[in-house]
Amino acid sequence: MDVLSKVRQTIGRHGLLVGGGTVVVGVSGGPDSLCLLHVLDRLREGYGIALHVAHLDHRIRGLESKEDAAFVAKLAEEWGLPATVEARDVPRLARESKLAIEEAARQVRYSFLGQVAQAVGARRIAVGHNADDQTETIIMHWLRGAGLAGLRGMLPQTDLGEMRLEAAWPDHPPLDIQLIRPVLETSRAEIEAYCLECGFKPRFDRSNLDTTYYRNRLRHELIPHLESYNPNIREVLCRSAQIIGDDYNFLQAELERVWPAVVSSESGEAITFDLDRWRALPTSQQRSILREAVHRLRRSLRNINWIHTENALSALRAKPAGTQVTLPQGLMLSIAYHDFTVADEGYVPEVGWPLLLVESLPVAVPGVTELPDSGWYLEAAIIEREEFREDYLDNPNPWQAFLDYERAGSELVLRQRRSGDCFQPLGLGGHEKSLHTFMIDLKIPRPLRVLVPIVASPRHIIWVAGWRIDQRAKITAKTERILHLAFRLVDSS
Repeated sequence: MDVLSKVRQTIGRHGLLVGGGTVVVGVSGGPDSLCLLHVLDRLREGYGIALHVAHLDHRIRGLESKEDAAFVAKLAEEWGLPATVEARDVPRLARESKLAIEEAARQVRYSFLGQVAQAVGARRIAVGHNADDQTETIIMHWLRGAGLAGLRGMLPQTDLGEMRLEAAWPDHPPLDIQLIRPVLETSRAEIEAYCLECGFKPRFDRSNLDTTYYRNRLRHELIPHLESYNPNIREVLCRSAQIIGDDYNFLQAELERVWPAVVSSESGEAITFDLDRWRALPTSQQRSILREAVHRLRRSLRNINWIHTENALSALRAKPAGTQVTLPQGLMLSIAYHDFTVADEGYVPEVGWPLLLVESLPVAVPGVTELPDSGWYLEAAIIEREEFREDYLDNPNPWQAFLDYERAGSELVLRQRRSGDCFQPLGLGGHEKSLHTFMIDLKIPRPLRVLVPIVASPRHIIWVAGWRIDQRAKITAKTERILHLAFRLVDSS
């Protein structure tokens, strides 16, 4: 099959040019992009498309890259095609962002192409990745330890918004632009033969011979070695990628089906899952859900390490509530009693009760004490015994307490939990219990334990707010004055 027919077949099979419109074509000047541009130029009337040439000088190869830019600009003019030719300082971005030069070049290149597409109103960008590039990509991903998503290799059509371009284009708007690869199923040998037949004289990028670049080592050393075992290794790997791609699409559809059943709550900051429902899933879906959670919270992350997923998987299967597992880019998985949450390290879930976000502050007795940054305040009042109604003790509100004022005292502080804290919970007959154990027994989520407001006198804790008062501060028959403490929401009106 000739190149034109093969490209037409790829376009049709994957619907790459449905609907026509302007297509930005990334043209480096090498054989792949020249072949791509020429074939699309021959096919454009049939598909109702217009072409716009885009070339970027990465400022990596000095005079040679400037000559490439001039070559592409002249070519576009000769073929009567509009063109955008620019230069970007890729080495500087690599230094400033601490990226490998290949990754910096990738981000800058696709950012440039996206910006050109926006400027000319195009919804598609065509690039010249071929079947040999696909082979190299699959091997690179396999050696890196990629899952099914990576072993698919490059896709014939990709959403540019999923390309993760944050270093080169940090504040880009939502992108409704597709990156298409019409020559992805055409070999490099076929492309070079096509250029020779058409009389083209492509530019030669000497950096493609530099085996200090990882991809070039694969191209010039590893793949020829693999061909000594199987001369058809390139075709085999590309076929495998297609099969893996189909399997991946099926598993993604299954993930989308089960996701709502296991997610308890989801926001841009945290995702919480029902632990029992997650544990009931097959291992494949358990992994997929963990990876998807990281992906949704860290859109800029390109790769999720195997070790992160496996550590989380093991912990969720066997570790107790309170266990935390480190995930990429500052994310943390926290296991509770009936659920688990993936969120920023230090994330505090929203709750409908007061949290003390500072280490300590004095309590105004009587008076009002505001809890910083919480929207709550603590109101303290002193009630004479003759004014106190005994039915107050049937207290349905856990965020208020009635205490013996003389026993509690007026020198109170509102503070966070401290190491070694103990108290005598009402109902235990004066027996002491560690606050740590008390909170575990009550299944208070670990991230919230330190934020539970503790009311303490100079002698001891008198109230673990929301849960229990101390035996020593309870009202007795001898109580003359009652201390009423109540947490209330600030009236936002």
